[in-house]
Amino acid sequence: MQEAYKLSILYYLAFSLLLLASAVMLFEHKIGFSYSAVLEYYVGNEEKFISPQSAGGVLKISLPHIFVFGLFTMVLLHFLVFTKLRDRKSLLVLIYITFGVALLEIFSAFFIINGLEFFAYIKLFSFFALLALILYISWLLFESISYE
Repeated sequence: MQEAYKLSILYYLAFSLLLLASAVMLFEHKIGFSYSAVLEYYVGNEEKFISPQSAGGVLKISLPHIFVFGLFTMVLLHFLVFTKLRDRKSLLVLIYITFGVALLEIFSAFFIINGLEFFAYIKLFSFFALLALILYISWLLFESISYE
């Protein structure tokens, strides 16, 4: 692998870690990491004067996330194709799982506002699963550029 290519992957991984850190901070600040906090954010709470999210409001948040999650995930996984892992079947499974979890993280909010409150658990699970997958893929990339 060329040195310039390794350097670009390294910079991308550094920015990816900054993105993950800011995502965790924003999620914690805006929503929270508990089932009740997720429900309050989307369904509202009259006692705390928290208005429920509308479908239009959730759509306004979801639309840019669809593009960003898709592009970010595609670039991260695209780098993996150029490593020694490209011929493994597990890479294809990792690609499908990552995109599936990203879609679940984006669209679980629609299920919550439409009365399926158990999707608050799925929202939390998919958020942390996506973070874990991104960290795992980043680690695989870092390992592959440091040993070549």
